[in-house]
Amino acid sequence: MSRFFMNERETLVEQALEGLVEAHSGLIDVHTDPLFVTRRVPAPGKVALVSGGGSGHEPLHTGFVGQGMLDAAVPGDVFASPTALQVRAAIQAADTGEGTVMVVKNYTGDVLNFSIAAELLSETHRVEQVLVDDDLATQKEDEGGPGRRGTAAVVAVEKICGAAAEAGAPIVEVRELGREVVARSATLGVSFEACTNPMTGRRSFDLDPGQMEFGVGIHGERGIETRPITGAAELVESLVTPLVESVGLKRGDAVLAIVNGLGATHGLELGVAARETRRVLDGLGIGVARSLVGPYVTSLDMKGLSITLTALTDDLVKFWDAPVRTPALVW
Repeated sequence: MSRFFMNERETLVEQALEGLVEAHSGLIDVHTDPLFVTRRVPAPGKVALVSGGGSGHEPLHTGFVGQGMLDAAVPGDVFASPTALQVRAAIQAADTGEGTVMVVKNYTGDVLNFSIAAELLSETHRVEQVLVDDDLATQKEDEGGPGRRGTAAVVAVEKICGAAAEAGAPIVEVRELGREVVARSATLGVSFEACTNPMTGRRSFDLDPGQMEFGVGIHGERGIETRPITGAAELVESLVTPLVESVGLKRGDAVLAIVNGLGATHGLELGVAARETRRVLDGLGIGVARSLVGPYVTSLDMKGLSITLTALTDDLVKFWDAPVRTPALVW
């Protein structure tokens, strides 16, 4: 028997979305054939914001559909890109005439299928793209290859771009704002135990007792190094220090710190990680102006966490603080 709460594996994603709509019927609708999610009440006269990617990362992206964030989200199968036809249908449903900005995490399938969808609509819709590539573990010194993966900075991009679009910003401004957030962000993750894929029933990798994987990806990819498990203070410092260097933070700067659970990490542990993140940054003279702590970009049942730092400006703070009402994020 499966250790997952599901019926047939083939219906897992669609039935999960049906349950999400049942829980938040005033906010979102699910569309089938092809499968995507939209705001229950469309917002005319604004730039549409559309994102998506493989399932297994919930609440990303379907949990962020609603006022102040996404107009539509396109889920693929577990850890698999949605099809170009799904993306095209979502853009057609969300675009009210002011154009669409696609927020795309930097994975080959996502980039390809979102790009194809935009090309299919090129004669009838204006579509712009923000590519999220914040994962510091996959940064290469030499050129070539797909580049850094997209991870939890996508939450900041969707929130800030969503607020700008809700406020009536034109399409170029929304796009450039998203690209600015990406340029100001970096993420690193760590795992004590890999995720189990419900399609195979197997973990994506194995670790010996007392070991952790540093630099993991959100699809269960191994990291850049296997290390001995340390206490929270040392572990968080090993994540935060390279992020500070990568973003170019200096004394007096302010950041958004996202302490993100990867699926099976308890809130007690995330609270400790948030405390240690602030401690390290305080010691460097960097202020945590805003924070988000919880499981927002997960990797099924991975026992781990990631930390994202985004260097803030007054405008970014304004859009981060703007009202939002989605299944997973409300203020």
